[in-house]
Parts: sequence; C-alpha cells; structure tokens
Amino acid sequence: MCGIIGSFSQKSFSGNDERLQAALHALHHRGPDDQGLETFSIAGGQLSLGHTRLSIIDLSPGGHQPMHSPDERYTLVFNGEIYNYRELRQGLKALGHSFHTDSDTEVLLAAWVQWREGAIPRLTGMFAFAIFDRVAETLALVRDAFGIKPLFYALTVDGLFFASEMPALLSLRDEAPRLNAQRAYDYLIHQVQDSGFETFVQGVHHVPPAHWVRMDLRDLMQSKAERWWNPPIAETSQLSFSQAAEQLRELFLDSVRLHLRSDVPLGVALSGGVDSSAIACCMRYLEPDMDLHTFSYIGEQGSQSEELWIDLVNDRITAVPHKVYIKPQDLERDLDDLILTQGEPFGGTAMYAQWRIFQCAREAGITVVLEGQGGDEVLGGYSGYPGQLMLSYLETGAITNMRKFSRHFHDWDGREGLNPWRALIGQLMPDMAFNLGNRLLGRSPIPDWLNQQGLVNMQIDSRPVRAKKQFANRGRRLPEILLQSLTVQGLPHLLRYGDRNAMRFSIENRVPFLTLPIAEFMLSRPENNLVSVGGQTKVLFREAMRGIVPEEILSRRDKVGFDTPMKEWMRHRILSDLREAEQERGPLPGLFDQSKMQHYVEQAFESEKPFNWQVWRIFNLIRWSQQVLSTRT
Repeated sequence: MCGIIGSFSQKSFSGNDERLQAALHALHHRGPDDQGLETFSIAGGQLSLGHTRLSIIDLSPGGHQPMHSPDERYTLVFNGEIYNYRELRQGLKALGHSFHTDSDTEVLLAAWVQWREGAIPRLTGMFAFAIFDRVAETLALVRDAFGIKPLFYALTVDGLFFASEMPALLSLRDEAPRLNAQRAYDYLIHQVQDSGFETFVQGVHHVPPAHWVRMDLRDLMQSKAERWWNPPIAETSQLSFSQAAEQLRELFLDSVRLHLRSDVPLGVALSGGVDSSAIACCMRYLEPDMDLHTFSYIGEQGSQSEELWIDLVNDRITAVPHKVYIKPQDLERDLDDLILTQGEPFGGTAMYAQWRIFQCAREAGITVVLEGQGGDEVLGGYSGYPGQLMLSYLETGAITNMRKFSRHFHDWDGREGLNPWRALIGQLMPDMAFNLGNRLLGRSPIPDWLNQQGLVNMQIDSRPVRAKKQFANRGRRLPEILLQSLTVQGLPHLLRYGDRNAMRFSIENRVPFLTLPIAEFMLSRPENNLVSVGGQTKVLFREAMRGIVPEEILSRRDKVGFDTPMKEWMRHRILSDLREAEQERGPLPGLFDQSKMQHYVEQAFESEKPFNWQVWRIFNLIRWSQQVLSTRT
C-alpha cells in the first residue's frame, strides 16, 4: 500500500519543490519504506509525480516508483494491490512482455502498455493510480470499481494536482482551502459523504469509484471522466440455488486465496458476524498451518458485546486472538488524531473502534489485515432493504410475497422502528411528497439551528438526496440499490474510514468480498437469493459457507457490529468544544445560527432518547473545519 501525488502547471510557482516535499511528508504513513519523486518537462509545463511505498509484495528495490515502461513512454505511480498479478504476468509474457521484478506494479504497467484503459476490468484488486503518456501528453487517473483506494484531484485552467489524501493535495495547492457549503449541508441534513465527485473542499474532487479521468496536459479543460464499470443487474444466472451456492463458495474461496498473497505477516479483523467470520474461517480452510491472528473490538457487556461469537470463531479456527477494549478517555485522547486521519467529516465513533483495531495489529507486528467490509452491499445484508424489496414485489405482482415478507420481517433482531409498508410508501413518493412527509414528521430540511439567510446566500439546494430509480430495473429494485450502495452512496464512505484508519498505522487493509466476479454474480441472481421472502439476509452466502463457518454464526439473527456508547463517551467533549466554537465563531461563518445550534445540542444530551447522530455531525464538521480550513486562511 502506498501514497501517490502529482502536480502539473504551465506556470512557474515559487516554492513548488517545498510543496511537493510537504505533500510526500503528509503521505509518509501510507508508505514509510521508500519514496520517489520525478519531474518532467511536457506540454509547455512541468509535471511532477511522487510516491511513498509500503512494501507488501516484492520487498526488493525493484518495486520503486515512479516506474517507467521499457521504452520510457509511460510512467506509473500506483497505490494498491493487484492480486491476480501472477496470472496477468503469465498472459503478458505470452504476448512478448518481459519482467525484471516480482512486483504487481510492473505487471500493471505492462498491462497498460498492452491494453491501455482496456486493462482496467482485467484487474482483480484495489487500486488508484496515475499513468503519464509522454507521446500523447496525457495523464490518466484511475480508481478501482468500489473506491477501496482513494484518489483526489483539483483541476484549474493553469494546473492539475492529485493525491491519495486530502491533506497532501492541500499541501500542493497555492491557495487556502474553502468549505464546499453544499457538501456540508448534505452531510449535516442528509448524511451524504464520499458520494460522486464532490468533497468538503471547494475545487477538490474525488475520482469516483469505477471511473477514470483522462487529462490532456495541452488543454486541461478538455479532460474527461468516464465510468469503466457499470454492470447489468438483470437476472441472468440460470443456476439452481444449490448450484449457485457452490459457485459462490468457489468464487469467495478464490478471492480469499488471492487476498492472502503477501510477503509480510497478515491477520483478520473479526467482529463475530457472518462476513468477518467467513473470511477468518476461509483463511484457516485454505491455510491449515498458517499463524492466524484475529483483532476484535469488545464492547460493553450486554447488547453491545460480540465477545461470545468472537470467542466461538477463534476457538474453531485455533487463532491467536487480540482484543481491544475502549474507555471514554481513550476516545477523548485520540479524537483530534482520528479527525485528522479521516481527512473529511465522518459518520460516527464506530470509526474509533476500527482505528484501535488497526493500531493493535501494528503493535502485534501485522502489516496486512483482511476485513469484511462490502459483504452487506454485495450479499444483501443490513436490514434487508425492505422498501426496495416490497417495491419489486409490487412491480411484479407478487402480492403474496409482499404479505409474507411484511409479516416475517420483524422475526429478525435489529429491525425495530422499520416497517416494510411504510418503507414501500417512501419508495413510491415523488421528491416533493417525500420532502413534505419529512416536514410533517418534524424532519425539516432547514432546521432552525441553521442560518436561514446564510443558506439562501450560499444558494444551498435543500431538496432530498435520493437514489434514482430506473424504469428498466422494474422488479429488480434490490440489486439496483445494492449497486447504488456499492459505488455511489453507502459503501464508499465506509471504505474511506477503513483506508484512512489502517494507513494511519501503515497497515494494508484488504476486502475479499469486493471483487468484480463476486459482485457481478450476486447482482445477477434472483432477489430471494439475497433476501428471502421470510426476511433472512445473505441467503445464498449463508448456504455457500456451510461446512466452513460454524452453524451458530450462519444462523445468527442479530448483529451488533462496531456499536459504541457515543452518548456516554462524548457528552463533555462535544458540549465544551461547541461552546468554544460559539465564542470563536470559527471558519464556518453563515452556516449555523450559533445560539440555536448550541441549544439543540444541549437538549439532545439532556434527552433520554438514544444519541442523536446529527449532533455528532455538527461537532465533527466544526472540529474538522478548525483543523483544516483554519490552517492556511
């Protein structure tokens, strides 16, 4: 795992060398083992490419970057892992390519030389990379299908900057960062983050998941972003349920096998749920003699503790367990570090439990950690997507299934407050009616703790952010929302959490559920292979894992995940910090009505209701802005 940066300008800026070094320094945690920086004169300007390396495959100097093709036409900087690099290398050798290292970077470069952008769908792995073409005077920025690895860029008439993380990119630019007010509003009200091209900083963009951007260095305004993966979701698989379970079993075992390729020690993040337990059990199934270490967050005893299930899996696979226990003062100590690590505002403190797991892995001498992120989105997990499934039943006339699903939906734990019929109504409502319904329920898109006139001045769009439904997907609403969750809104921000938390401790985190073969296979299956009419989630995968994962895990009806006691942890810190922010006014002028916002937060803590996560978002946005937006103003 690595960090990459790049800068191109047709103008000469003073202090450019210092900015490049500052950006590389900001990515040192992503690549503490090696560093490279090269500058090229091209298209009437200067292009600089930089790289920091965390050595995972081929630990020799042969993996140094930037890396050049044999004819020096192409130069690559690459962050990620190509797990099928050995298979690709054999095919490329047959086409006349020769190799001098055992690195996946050299294989990626040769694949681009051979197939150009046609190489991207052939890659099994996680990646964000930039390839410079001296002849065409272009730069390609490429991101993997799910957005596992990050890539930011900023584009102006005069210059282009890109980096693996926001702080590094801000170090490259010769201007102070300013808040993207629309993104801040969408985060506060609609919980939107890591979606599409936009970030929390004006002028800074994501390369979205499953996209690549072709930059013409002779005319940057002609640059073009293209989606390279957009799979069909029609039901095309003709396999029976048992045949499909067998194929999914082989696909998943093959994925875990590829994700075990490493020249450094590896372990697994184990939560006790189906997904992480399946990874750990498959690791033992494939490698009976490996020294297997697991890392787990242990919540308080009672409903938040997964320790019983974690112990069950560890005993079955004879793993070396490492358990993380967290006290309120731990989070208060590490909070500013956590916010800086994430680079942008995030959803909640479950993030800290993951942060501590990766810290524990580093202390145990582990460099690669496999985790179960993406399993819910690929397999049909979480609460069963009741609105989408009910809509599919309605569109296909399956009224009996609608009734059965709604009757049995609450047989499964963790679905309190969810009603399939109400969820269906939400799916059927047009935007105007949906917004009116939220107002009637007291969910105003412009609550009084926001500055009403300030929102008008900033031209904020307060319409609801909703996944768009396509007519062509009638009767396939569950795969439709899963694909949306995989690449647009849902999984991308969870992957951002995992990437930043792991790289904070120079850990490579791998996600075996997220491969194109697995995703495409599941998106082609009948909806009842994802969520049963009886309300059980991950139906096909549970069947596929029988004989490998303990039956007690496969038949679980509850799942806590990284549930953390936020209200108890953060009461003092949030209240005191927001009082200071009210006095200082901070770097977010015009967004809040300070006195009403303070009152809203205090009332939330006085209430006996569960913690209001909107309070966290208010606090997180303000604290992040103080750290990031105030540094160069």
